[in-house]
Amino acid sequence: MTRRLAWLDALRGVGATAVLVEHLNYHFLDGLRPRWMNLGIYGVLVFFLVSGYIIPASLERRGEVKAFWISRLFRLYPLYLLVIVITLALAPLLPLRGDADFFAHLTMLMEVTGSAGLVEPMWTLSYEMVFYLLVTGLFVAGVHRRSGLFALAFAALASLVAFTMPREGHLLDGPWAPLVVLAVVAAGLGCVLYGSRSLRTAGGVALAVLAVALIWIGSRETWQGAMILSVMFTGTAIYRWQHGQSSGLWPVAGVATLIVVVPFLKPVTFNGLTNLATMGLAAATFALFFALRERALPRVLAWLGLVSYSVYLVHVPLLKLALLVLGDTRLLPWPVQLALALTLFALILGASWLTYRFVELPAQRYGRRLVSRSAGGVGELSRPRDTRTVSS
Repeated sequence: MTRRLAWLDALRGVGATAVLVEHLNYHFLDGLRPRWMNLGIYGVLVFFLVSGYIIPASLERRGEVKAFWISRLFRLYPLYLLVIVITLALAPLLPLRGDADFFAHLTMLMEVTGSAGLVEPMWTLSYEMVFYLLVTGLFVAGVHRRSGLFALAFAALASLVAFTMPREGHLLDGPWAPLVVLAVVAAGLGCVLYGSRSLRTAGGVALAVLAVALIWIGSRETWQGAMILSVMFTGTAIYRWQHGQSSGLWPVAGVATLIVVVPFLKPVTFNGLTNLATMGLAAATFALFFALRERALPRVLAWLGLVSYSVYLVHVPLLKLALLVLGDTRLLPWPVQLALALTLFALILGASWLTYRFVELPAQRYGRRLVSRSAGGVGELSRPRDTRTVSS
């Protein structure tokens, strides 16, 4: 990875570490957990900004929807499926979440189809997948470069529904929703990847409409789903400004105003001031690493970025297993809690390196080989390539 791209891995490392520390803090040294901000949500927001910055650029660099989806599937699904298998195997020891749905897990859209992830952090993958579907539809329709407007539109939607349509819980419920969504995703992607020009357009529109609908009626809180997409498109807007594809950062300023005002004036999930501090710190972290993108960063951060996806998915099952053995660790003396927390931290990083080395990396390499083999046969899915080097 080149120096100018290492900052993205470093940011992923910061995000994954923040989520891991937050979950450890619930069981070890809880008194040290910051109450003025939410460390886990901070890490998630950093991830969303990074995804927004790099995912549309990755699609445009390849210029091929098929290559993009092969890359994404082999990047996300192998480890995801392995963690699901491990979680199911541990069911006699660690009971499964009762509202987890099989078909919802096939699409990763659990959080927006009335289901729950078998592993708690999987909820963010649903919004990643919604973003992929929406970006694919916009790309096929040829309107993908209007990222600033999309960021503002979703921020405005978050502002509107937070005050006019307050609700908690999914509107999509029941076993039919994940199955219908799976069918629409399969049909839409089939049209986009293999259909005629008119079918590709229709499939792209269907995927984009589905993505917006899932945010509107599938999110536990519509304002939160819209805010997440706004954050991701903000990352895209920054990329476009950096590479001379837009006239300025005015959409970023507009989004910042809207998504900060909403949770501050209408606190949902946690205190408005905490929300404000969390989002502000995530934005400041992204801005800092962006400013340092041409400089050498500590290698440990880049390494944490490489294993960040494994850390994110693997740490919860490992933590639950450890707590099953240790019991209520909060009753232990603080030196013992500290020693156990550091030990678990190291073990989780070690296990994450193993899953990265033996699951993620081989799958990514195989995905790249598939992309290379199919490159000659997807010309009519292509748009002009962006020749800049982009890591995905």
